[in-house]
Amino acid sequence: MPYTLPELPYAKDALGEFMSAETLEYHHGKHHKAYVDKTNGLVGEKNLGAMPLSRLIAHAKAEGDKTLFNQSAQIWNHSFYWQCLAPAQGQRPSGKLAELIDQAYGSTDNLLAELKKEAVGHFSNGWAWLVLDGDALKITSLHDADSPVAHEGMKPLLTLDVWEHAYYIDYRNARPDFAEKVLGNIVNWDFVAQNLDGNGIARADQEG
Repeated sequence: MPYTLPELPYAKDALGEFMSAETLEYHHGKHHKAYVDKTNGLVGEKNLGAMPLSRLIAHAKAEGDKTLFNQSAQIWNHSFYWQCLAPAQGQRPSGKLAELIDQAYGSTDNLLAELKKEAVGHFSNGWAWLVLDGDALKITSLHDADSPVAHEGMKPLLTLDVWEHAYYIDYRNARPDFAEKVLGNIVNWDFVAQNLDGNGIARADQEG
């Protein structure tokens, strides 16, 4: 069975002024779909057979197959990213997640400022990440299509896509505005908290 484009967990217009329906139409409906289509084509050409997406990404990395790695990792990255977002309803971290944020960064506002700094300072294409490093939170970033799936022990909690196609329709080239608006208003903190169990990779995986 080929890999598929997952449905968005909300309507295309649900993120309002912070991320438009037009952006989601292009970013999800065209860019994400293109990664799915190209990955399926490559799997067929290489006669790789069925395997979970996470295993395909690991296989591509081990084989040094950059084309397959880039396409397949971008399926996973985007599938995770959509789940990190939710319609703006004043959501904030709570419970264990809030405690970890306070321990590591002093407050949620400080965490968001540091994550924005990471996203804005990341040169060219890539992803800003909040991950679980042991029992503590850590902010980092990965270039191009690189993914936590390809890094042993990296437990993803939250990501922000900083490829230009993620924000150009709504924010033109103003990545700082994009990072501030998205992180400050439409993060799905319930999903982030769920990933504290260390199973974040599985939440964007799929059978092949």
